[in-house]
Amino acid sequence: MCNSLSMNDKPILTGVRSAFPIAAGYFPIAVSFGLTAVSAGLEPWLAVLMSLIVFAGASQFVAANLFAVGIGGWEIVLTTFVLNFRHFLMSSSLSRRLSKDITRPRSAVAAFGITDETFAMASMRKEKVLPEGFLYGLNFTAYAAWCSGTVAGVLAGSLLADSVKSALTFGLYALFIGLLVPEMKRTRPAVTAGVSAMAVNGGMEIIGVTFLSAGWKIMIATVAGAMLAAFIHREEEDEA
Repeated sequence: MCNSLSMNDKPILTGVRSAFPIAAGYFPIAVSFGLTAVSAGLEPWLAVLMSLIVFAGASQFVAANLFAVGIGGWEIVLTTFVLNFRHFLMSSSLSRRLSKDITRPRSAVAAFGITDETFAMASMRKEKVLPEGFLYGLNFTAYAAWCSGTVAGVLAGSLLADSVKSALTFGLYALFIGLLVPEMKRTRPAVTAGVSAMAVNGGMEIIGVTFLSAGWKIMIATVAGAMLAAFIHREEEDEA
C-alpha cells in the first residue's frame, strides 16, 4: 500500500498515465464550459471556482444555464446536488476496495476527484485492494486537465465580443441535447425519466403553479422523473 504522496511512488505514476486519455477528453470540454459560462453571464473567477470546487462537467453546464435564465442560487445548488448524487454511490463502491487503514482525510481526497470516467477506470483495475496512490494520480490528472481547460476557456471568452458570447449560449442547449439523446437511445429508464420530468414540469406550467420559482420546478420535475423511472423499471434492475 502506498502511504506516501511522493510522485516517485509507482502507483501514483500509474494513475497519472492511466488518466492521460481522460485528461485529453476533459480539456476541450472544459474549454467549452469556460466559454459558455462567461457567455451565460458568470464572472470569470466564479466559473474557475466552480471547476475547482464542483468538478462535475454536466452539472456545471446545467448550473451555468440555470444562471443564464435567472434561477436563484439555492435552486442551482440543490439541482446540481441531485444531478451529482450518483457520486455518493461511486465513491462508496470504490471505498470498499481501499485499504482498511486509510484515514478519513485521505479517503476524502481520493473521493473528491471521482467522476464517471475515473470511476470506470479505477473499477477495471484487477487489484483486490486499490492503491490509494493510483487514485490520487488518476483523479488529480483529470482534475488538473478540467481546471486548466476552464481557465483557458474563460480567458478566451473574456476576449470575445459580447455578440459572439451571446451566440455561444446556444452551445449550452446543444450540449444538453448531445448528453440526453445518446443516453435515451441506450436505456429505457433514461427515456422514462426524461419524458416524465418534462411532463411534470409542463403540468405545473399548465396548472399555473405560481408559488414555486422556475428553479424549484426544474428540481421537482427532475426528482419526480428519476423516481418514476426507478419505480417503473425496478424489475429490470433486479434482473440485471
